[in-house]
Amino acid sequence: MRIFDPHIHMTSRTTDDYERMAAAGVKALVEPSFWLGQPRTSVGSFADYFDGLIGWEPFRAAQFGIAHHCTIALNPKEANDPRCREVLDILPRYLAKDRVVAVGEIGYDAMTPAEDEVFAAQLALAVEHELPALVHTPHRDKARGTTRTLDVVKESGIDPGLVVVDHLNELTVAPVADAGCWTGFSIYPDTKMSPDRMVTILREHGLERVLVNSAADWGRSDPLLTRYTGEAMLAAGFTDDDVDRVLWRNPVEFYGQSGRLDLAVTGAETFEGNSILRGGS
Repeated sequence: MRIFDPHIHMTSRTTDDYERMAAAGVKALVEPSFWLGQPRTSVGSFADYFDGLIGWEPFRAAQFGIAHHCTIALNPKEANDPRCREVLDILPRYLAKDRVVAVGEIGYDAMTPAEDEVFAAQLALAVEHELPALVHTPHRDKARGTTRTLDVVKESGIDPGLVVVDHLNELTVAPVADAGCWTGFSIYPDTKMSPDRMVTILREHGLERVLVNSAADWGRSDPLLTRYTGEAMLAAGFTDDDVDRVLWRNPVEFYGQSGRLDLAVTGAETFEGNSILRGGS
């Protein structure tokens, strides 16, 4: 089973997680930019973080044969902080980087006017840079947030086939699919989807334009839940080809639209001091 996790926050994970993921069949991933866990207070803190996403994390992943890409954005949670608004000014230089395959995560957290403005501005950047967009739907009032998301996406003029609307559930998948966007699902303990629920959705809605991710982050999460979902699909009667489509070919197709997807693993030997990950000093 080969796996491409299209949404996983490896900055919050240990190197041991990379090792476990590689053993489970994860060969590629996309790491969306997200919040720190506490408020950032300056643009500089974002720049340092973005630099890590395009430098350090690809190196860590390459140690275990995993191709690392990322998405760059001002995330919805921090869009409400006026101290962070200047981040929009530095995004273009990062959106031009080779392994940046989308603008994201963008969208809604609390559905405030500030989030409306930042969401629209970043969709405009996606159009300008000819990149896909990874959209976060709010954890609260998800149905209304999804409807509002689709309205903003339509108003932006972006091709809906370049948009994945993520963190969906049984109530929100149909409107997103009907709008022509990709549907994204986070397999995450307690608060989002389980492998069995995901299998039911795949039975009802099919395999086309579906991305399944682990979203593993600071909270209680598991970077192997993509693997467990593939196993649940097989147990439910899906074929090996079905699993490969959902867990590999679909994310390759979506992020391949950026023109920057490179599944060759390079860079493990080029980072000075690479003995760090092997316990060196």
